[in-house]
Amino acid sequence: MTSPEPPRSPEQRLRDTLDRLRDDEDAWVATASSDGTPCLVPLSFVWHGDVLVMATRRTNPTAVNVTPTGAVRLTLGPTRDVVLIEEEAEIVEGTDLPTATGDAFAAKLTWDPRKDPRWVYLRITPYTVRAWREVNELAARDLMLSGTWLVRPSPATSATSATDRSSLPS
Repeated sequence: MTSPEPPRSPEQRLRDTLDRLRDDEDAWVATASSDGTPCLVPLSFVWHGDVLVMATRRTNPTAVNVTPTGAVRLTLGPTRDVVLIEEEAEIVEGTDLPTATGDAFAAKLTWDPRKDPRWVYLRITPYTVRAWREVNELAARDLMLSGTWLVRPSPATSATSATDRSSLPS
């Protein structure tokens, strides 16, 4: 068995999390139907401003499950470097998606379903963000609670570009 890496500082875990939100393309998305039937699917996303945006067919269980409660849970990364996000999602029609958000989605994912009525967007606002690698990071894994960032990166060490500063906690 290998020894775990030393725990990252909360600021480093936040920088790593923001890098994942900026750079990763896919996440596992969990929802549940009104009778409690779980649904877990991978969906591509873009982090734009302070929300995640994903697209799915309006008839898929993920979109159907979001409608009554908006509750969504998603994960990024491998199991030994996970970001767990609990969120509230809303369905947005492609024609109602802000142009800048739709353009960011299309540019990152090289796909633009805005004009296809079979597809809807999920606009997902995080209210809890946790990140950890090993058990030595579990105690301090909370980066956001109740929609408020608990940690801020120092400006001198932030790897986030100036154009992505809107997603930084303030």
